[in-house]
Amino acid sequence: MESNKLLAVVRIRGTVNVRREINDTLKMLRLHHLNHATLIESTPSHLGMLQKAKDYITWGEIDEETLSLLLSKRGRLSGNKRLTDQYLKEKSKFDSVDAFSKAVYKNQAKLSDLPDLKPIFRLHPPKGGFDNPKKRPFRARGELGYRGEKINELLRKMI
Repeated sequence: MESNKLLAVVRIRGTVNVRREINDTLKMLRLHHLNHATLIESTPSHLGMLQKAKDYITWGEIDEETLSLLLSKRGRLSGNKRLTDQYLKEKSKFDSVDAFSKAVYKNQAKLSDLPDLKPIFRLHPPKGGFDNPKKRPFRARGELGYRGEKINELLRKMI
């Protein structure tokens, strides 16, 4: 993983019987509920948090197209309003959601640049369900942990 890549993190296991330190880590990642996603930079501190919570989440590098789709379909503002092109024209220098997502992907802007944008994305369960058991790591034909570019397939199924 490159150091300045944007990572998508999705919580795929619930809240029952979670150890306190893992639950605190999930709260720091803003993953309070099942099927919530967030975007983070791949810094050493974030990667350590991902490793600590690896039995409850999955993550990987998001591509530009999926990021644009995620922001336009699931991006929410305060008051549960959708992220629209009109809002971006009024509150930022970007004229569309696509332009904003390209800038975020290239590290020219951050999600926190928009004052009312919520940092989490509430997703549906994946269409067709999960392919494999949710208790095994991705490398062992499961769903948990690091999955690289394959996170984009999962996000598309969940949007």
